Amino acid sequence: MPNRENKLELRKLPDKPGVYIMYNALNQILYVGKANSLKKRVAYYFQKNNKTLYRNPKINSMVNQINHYEYFVVKSESEALILESNLIKKYKPKYNTSLKDDKRFLLIEINHLDDIPKFKLTRNRVTKNNRYYGPFPHSGALRKTLNLMKNKFGVLLYDSKPKKLEKDKWRLYDDVRSDITKFPNITTESEYNERVKKACDFLEGKTKEILSDLHNKMQNLSASKLYEKAGLIRDQIMAIEYTAKKTRKFNRDLVGILSEDDSLEELRELLSLRRIPLHIECFDISHISGSFCVGSMICFEKGKPNLKKYRRYKIKSFVGNDDYKAIKEIITRRYSKVKKNNDLMPDLIIIDGGKGQVSSAMKALKDLGIEHNALIGLAKKDERIIIGNGGKDLLLSSNNSALKLLQRARDEAHAYANNFNAELRSKKIRESILDELKGLGESKKILLLKHFGSINELRQAKIRDFLKVKGIGEKTAASLINFLKKN
Repeated sequence: MPNRENKLELRKLPDKPGVYIMYNALNQILYVGKANSLKKRVAYYFQKNNKTLYRNPKINSMVNQINHYEYFVVKSESEALILESNLIKKYKPKYNTSLKDDKRFLLIEINHLDDIPKFKLTRNRVTKNNRYYGPFPHSGALRKTLNLMKNKFGVLLYDSKPKKLEKDKWRLYDDVRSDITKFPNITTESEYNERVKKACDFLEGKTKEILSDLHNKMQNLSASKLYEKAGLIRDQIMAIEYTAKKTRKFNRDLVGILSEDDSLEELRELLSLRRIPLHIECFDISHISGSFCVGSMICFEKGKPNLKKYRRYKIKSFVGNDDYKAIKEIITRRYSKVKKNNDLMPDLIIIDGGKGQVSSAMKALKDLGIEHNALIGLAKKDERIIIGNGGKDLLLSSNNSALKLLQRARDEAHAYANNFNAELRSKKIRESILDELKGLGESKKILLLKHFGSINELRQAKIRDFLKVKGIGEKTAASLINFLKKN
């Protein structure tokens, strides 16, 4: 049985799907098992007076040999099933029997050398030149996927018998199936292989065409203010993108490591969100004692930065030091545009700040007529999570993966705002050099900067370039060139 220290560790096991490994004192693997909840399953072996265990001599013998254990956290029950199978095949533990026969999960196989390639199911990669997709842990779901492919792309499955006609023409079906497909039943090899290519792209996660169609439907529903239906389509899009990912390759280095997907799922649970926050937008304010006040908005998609969607804002509604007004302004500017374009709101909005900043952001959304409860603040003092809809604040442990994701987004927004602030200050300092040139009035300085764009461009200019600016003659141009060479 595990020592006292390991028993205490049982309490720290996550209530998540995964795979656990039991070891004896010689560090030999006794057993590999999978669980929908690691916390419940592993603890089951060490319950006092567990009659089920003691009635089974085999399990009882194993439990008495356990010295320590380790576990893998995975994304789903399917991944747990695949990982369990891989580990059992690799290590062949003494107390595992059900999967020792090297039973393999189903694969999709296609032979591209056939005149009319067909998609079929197999458990083994037996032919070197054939292409295989998988493994897939659930046979029922896989067969549904194959039928979807048949209807969506017009490809043949393993039970079909195409017939060769004249030249390179083929009849795909001789029965009623030819009447229910939207694709021509009589086709050429080249045309059919185009269908196969699209189906293979789908299996490889290249779902651009299907996703584009869904995006168009979503935008049309949103434009018609059918936001609930648009949200359902958005969920389908996210599901396809999530499912299209290749299965992770598992090894023992995965112990204790959480992926972005795990962090996002944990964040959804902690904040009671309606969906996994695959699209996150985070805001911050930066200023120097009220001067050069700017804001930033960064975007995380699937837990990673999307730099193309970053935005930065010069605060226009006031001058001075007021973070609450500044947050209200940039939230208003950002989401009034989203509303105007009938775009969908992010799954989660994060504000760098405490209750005051969060209240200001919620007020801005309310004034826009936008209902959005998935808004939080992250206060730097104690990394407290402020719930925008009035829920109870959250304090998470420093190694919590969901908190680390929030911190990455907050720090990214903070750095982006600070960089913009520094850029404006640097530009102002450079431009103020012209104030030292005697005889150059404010109006001419503005015209010069507007024409050339920056001091750096001014330094590169020739006399003829200066003469293109209204009010600048040869004498002033020569003075400018001489001045900028010295400064």
